[in-house]
Amino acid sequence: MAIRVNLDRVLLDRRMSLTELAERVGITLANLSILKTGKARAVRFSTLSALCRELDCQPADILVYEPDAYENGAAKEAAE
Repeated sequence: MAIRVNLDRVLLDRRMSLTELAERVGITLANLSILKTGKARAVRFSTLSALCRELDCQPADILVYEPDAYENGAAKEAAE
């Protein structure tokens, strides 16, 4: 997957537990855990906004784009 979730790092920097964040944001611990592990297929802007509000951060602090090997290979073939 090309999107990496850095929620663990941000939580550690803020000395906040996943449970505390779930309560503050108003989403279930299970859904937040799915996001944290990178298994989420989508995230609502309202959820991302609430996470950024409670963590005092920017979306780029939580989500990072990193092309995977398949995307790099496809891009190289297209350029040739």
